Amino acid sequence: MCLGLPMTIVETDGVSALCRCDGEERRVSVLLLSNPPVGAKVLVYLDNAVRLLDDEEARLISEALRGLQAAMKGENCDDFFADLIGREPQLPEHLR
Repeated sequence: MCLGLPMTIVETDGVSALCRCDGEERRVSVLLLSNPPVGAKVLVYLDNAVRLLDDEEARLISEALRGLQAAMKGENCDDFFADLIGREPQLPEHLR
């Protein structure tokens, strides 16, 4: 299984970028994007930035990943999924 990580571009040369997330840094390809600027948040799969993220989406993905980590440790993860508590799961519009 491959998880996408939200990362922030620290520096870039237009071909690759040094990205950071939670203290981890890695060099990733940005060839799938159109010149993302330093400071942009990107979704990274297998060391490839695949799309730009806005701040809220990056935050929600980070919270979900922290929640999964807490759940795997047997810890309470409700706070990480606050946007899902108290509502029924919903299918995306194209699957309804």
